[in-house]
Amino acid sequence: MKFSLASAQAGRRWSLWALLVALLVALLGLLVWLAGRYESSLVQNRLEHDAADAVIDIRSGLIRNIQTFQALPSSERMPESWHLSAAGLLRERREVVRLEWRNGAMEVLGFVDTPYRSAVFERLGRSSLEADVGLACTTAARLSGAAYSRSYFMPQFDGMGIEVLDMCLPIVVAGRLSGYTVVTYALQDILAELVGKQLVRGVGLSFTEADGTRLALHGAPSRGRQVYVAQQLLDLPGNTLVLRMESRLGTPALFPNVLTALVTAMALALLAVLFLLARDMRRRLKVEEDLGEALAFRKAMENSVLTGLRARDLQGRITYVNPAFCSMVGVEAKELLNQSLPSPYWPPELAGDYQQRQEIRLAGNTLPREGHESVFMRRDGTRFPVLIMEAPLINAVGKHTGWMSAILDVSERRRIEEVSRASQDRLQATARLAMVGEMASLLSHELNQPLAAISSYATGSLNLLQDALDSAGAPATAAHPEPHLSEELQLAMRRIAEQAERAGKVIKSVHDFVRRRDQVRETVAPRVLLDAVMPLVSLQARKLGVRLVIEVDPACAPVLCDPVMVEQVLLNLSRNGMQAMQGVDEAPGAQGASSRSAKVLTLRIRPAASNARSRWVEFAVSDCGEGISEQVARQLFTPFFTTKEEGMGLGLSLCRTVIEQHGGFLGYEAVQPRGTIFSFTLPVALRPNDLQEPGHGTD
Repeated sequence: MKFSLASAQAGRRWSLWALLVALLVALLGLLVWLAGRYESSLVQNRLEHDAADAVIDIRSGLIRNIQTFQALPSSERMPESWHLSAAGLLRERREVVRLEWRNGAMEVLGFVDTPYRSAVFERLGRSSLEADVGLACTTAARLSGAAYSRSYFMPQFDGMGIEVLDMCLPIVVAGRLSGYTVVTYALQDILAELVGKQLVRGVGLSFTEADGTRLALHGAPSRGRQVYVAQQLLDLPGNTLVLRMESRLGTPALFPNVLTALVTAMALALLAVLFLLARDMRRRLKVEEDLGEALAFRKAMENSVLTGLRARDLQGRITYVNPAFCSMVGVEAKELLNQSLPSPYWPPELAGDYQQRQEIRLAGNTLPREGHESVFMRRDGTRFPVLIMEAPLINAVGKHTGWMSAILDVSERRRIEEVSRASQDRLQATARLAMVGEMASLLSHELNQPLAAISSYATGSLNLLQDALDSAGAPATAAHPEPHLSEELQLAMRRIAEQAERAGKVIKSVHDFVRRRDQVRETVAPRVLLDAVMPLVSLQARKLGVRLVIEVDPACAPVLCDPVMVEQVLLNLSRNGMQAMQGVDEAPGAQGASSRSAKVLTLRIRPAASNARSRWVEFAVSDCGEGISEQVARQLFTPFFTTKEEGMGLGLSLCRTVIEQHGGFLGYEAVQPRGTIFSFTLPVALRPNDLQEPGHGTD
């Protein structure tokens, strides 16, 4: 027995030593790896810094070239002198393969190719690339500075090719654009000539596109097992290139890091031995602490998660709910746990369907993991939609013990969907309004000619009647009518001409209203506006059996408005009021004279305030109809909403828009015992002596 106990203790001791050795080896390897990572990060940071310096060198070289090329056309104006100066510049700058002098029409006045290689455009010519050059020069003229085109590949006669790009520099003489200097760069020569030699030693430098396509390469990285890559953007006016720098290095030196790792590992080993010796005494405490932390973490998750969680056993009873679920349904957890069905958050009208659906689901071995939508009820009786996702609940030994559900309140998502649907409806209404505007413009254009013809015919008829009256010196016969009959015909023809002219003005005003042009405002007496529409209102009133009542306050001052549009508002409101009273005939007990007396349309004009110096005049149209219901009132001024079978739903909406453009307000209110009054306000035309009010001085 003692031997077996000693053997167990020895085995345990060797196990601890083996664990300690393994720990030391792991720590040593970790420190070595960390040292290598640190050195690799130093190499990467240095490469990033070099790439940034290379971009600065390239940008500085291009700026120096721009300054040199800017001095070229101003000092050498003749083509022969320009060729000599340009050739000298190309000998000094190997990165430039072609230099062109163009006039304002992009015609080439002169060009010089680099002496260090064959002509770049000798094989394909320059004409196929004029679009890119023209775009770069357009950008340069807009920026008043140099602009670069996108790079392109030019094949050569030796089977190779080079990637080039153009730089366009506007030539400005005495503040005017006189031409352009077009410079063609070779990307590979830019890398070779403009980047410092100390930066390209032992690295590969290349230009690439955004997707990684390599355009030009200079140099080659030294051999090594690890590749370090740094990329920098070369942002030029009109074009952006990616500068890529590559470096290959061998494995970093490890000897100093190994010594450091060994010392650190020995210190960690001592701490590990002390930890292992005290581990047995603190194991129980550690387990209890871990359990407490796990429980606290689980509790924190339960309290912070926004998704409702619910667990049920195989009989459908709830065994667990989190606070989010309780807050969602407004029921405490103790009222939900281990309670029989139906659940308190089921709507009573749907409890039977939910009971049957749950029995079907629980009868199966597995549930689909796709979510399904349902409706829950809060304690106050409000319903809200939810999304339920259920999955089998498996314990630690793999036994199926129930079902776990995740419940999401989707009422906010439904609200957002409704808002989106309403926005779509408003967009469709806006599109229809735009179409109505186009139709109004088309109709106004097409109706002007027949209205002009009607007015001309009426005027001609008046002239003929006047000639007949002038020649009617003889007694009246069948061929020559009585004078009073001719006067009535003249009055009718004048009314035809007036109404045709008024219709033309209405069409012009509607056309200007649709095109958003400035309306012509005139100073008009309120009674004049009413008198202009009274013939049409009276005609329809006689037709519909409506009695008109006119109430005009003589204290009303003239108003400033577009007379034609305001007259249309008055006419529209009057017609609506008369049509609203047509149901009076069908009312029980309404017959004969009493029915006609019930149809009264009142047109009232008065100052909008009680004092005589009111700045607004109120126009009101009152009827004795059935009134406006709450459902209709919510959409009364909405475009395309109408209660008439043949209506378009634009009348009241356009009326409100016209009044609001005048600075006034159009509204309505119920009239007792029944009926509706629509009223709107118009600004008073201020007289010169009204501009100075008491208490206000002048400059």
